[in-house]
Amino acid sequence: MPYIHKFKRMTGLRKRVMIGFLSIVCLLFFSGMVSFVELNHLSRDTEDILKANKRNIELAKEMLDAAQEQNVALIHLAVFGNRSYDSLCRRSMNRLEQTLHVAQKEALEKSFLDSLAFATTELRLFTDNYLAFGTSSRDSLMTNHLDSIGSKWYIDEYEELYGQLTAAIKNYMTSTQSSLAPRAEQMKKNAYRAVTPVLISLAVMIAIVLMLYYFMSIYCVEPIIRLNKSLGDYLSFRMPFTVKADLKDEVLELKEKIESLITYSKQNNS
Repeated sequence: MPYIHKFKRMTGLRKRVMIGFLSIVCLLFFSGMVSFVELNHLSRDTEDILKANKRNIELAKEMLDAAQEQNVALIHLAVFGNRSYDSLCRRSMNRLEQTLHVAQKEALEKSFLDSLAFATTELRLFTDNYLAFGTSSRDSLMTNHLDSIGSKWYIDEYEELYGQLTAAIKNYMTSTQSSLAPRAEQMKKNAYRAVTPVLISLAVMIAIVLMLYYFMSIYCVEPIIRLNKSLGDYLSFRMPFTVKADLKDEVLELKEKIESLITYSKQNNS
C-alpha cells in the first residue's frame, strides 16, 4: 500500500508533461483535419471550374464545326446549285441542335444560351424554308442566272444569320469566364479558411511550448540543478543538504529520499 501511494504521488510531473504534449498532438490533428477538408473543397471547386470550362470549349467547338458544315453546304446549294449537299445541310443542322440541347442540359447558368438558342432556331427555320422552297424555285430558273441569284441570297439573307449564330457560339464559349470572378472569390475564402486553422494552431502551439519550457525550467530543470549542487556539496565538503527551491511532485519525492538516505547513512556511521 505505501508503494502504491508513492506511485500515485509520482504522477504529477508526468501528467503535466503528458497533457502538454497531448494538447499539441490534438491541435495538430484538429488543424490538419480542418485544413484537409477545406483544401479538398478548394481542389474540388478548382476541378469543377476547369471541367466546366473544358466542356464549354468542347461543345462550342462542336457547334462551330456544325455551323461551318452548314455554311459550306448552303454555299454549294445556293451559289453553285449542287443538290448533293442537301443531306449534309440537314445533318449539320441536326448536329448543331443536338449539341445545343446537350449544352442546355449541362449548363448551370442558362442565360448565356438564350441568344444561341434563338439564333439556332432562326437558322433552322430559314434553312428548312430554303430547302423546301428555295431549291425548287432555283431549279426553274435559267442556268446562267444561278450564280448571281444564289450569291445575292447568301450575302443578303443567310450571311447575317450565320454571323449571329457564330457570335452567339463564341459568347457561349467564353461564358464561363464571366462566372470566374465570384467563384474565384469563393475559392479565395476557402483558401483562407484552409490556412486559418493552421495559423491559429501554430500560435497556440507556440504558447504551449513556451509554457512547457517555463514549467520544465521552474519545476524540473532548476530544482534538479539545485538538488545536484546540494548533493555534490554534501558529498565533497560535508555541507548540510539543503535545497532552496519550491519543490513539487516527483522532484519533492527525490529530495525526501535523498534526505532519508543521508539520515540513514549518518545513523550507520554513528
